[in-house]
Amino acid sequence: MTTIQIFDPALCCSSGVCGTDVDQALVNFSSDINWAMKNGAQVERFNLAQQPLAFAENAVVKGFLQRSGVEALPLVLVDGEVALAGRYPLRAELVRWAGITTATEEKPAGSSCSGNRCC
Repeated sequence: MTTIQIFDPALCCSSGVCGTDVDQALVNFSSDINWAMKNGAQVERFNLAQQPLAFAENAVVKGFLQRSGVEALPLVLVDGEVALAGRYPLRAELVRWAGITTATEEKPAGSSCSGNRCC
């Protein structure tokens, strides 16, 4: 099974969806992660502020941080390889990486999409 690992910048809590000034991108991403996990995705998420050893002990992440700095986070690894950096993935990317069949993917509101094709 494919494993998706998200290495977040330092956030106030594990999801970043807390406090009074919540980033909408984090709200959307948290929703997408929950949806993907309910549909069988294997996702691990690490917060620099709360789990710094996860960053230091992973050679790929450590090398990325040495080259690019914490400003380049978030970093997404799929089966240990860099898949995305600098932004959170879209639901469609999570679907592709996790191998979730499109039959279980929620369709956008007002869409007449079927599978990978839209009418």
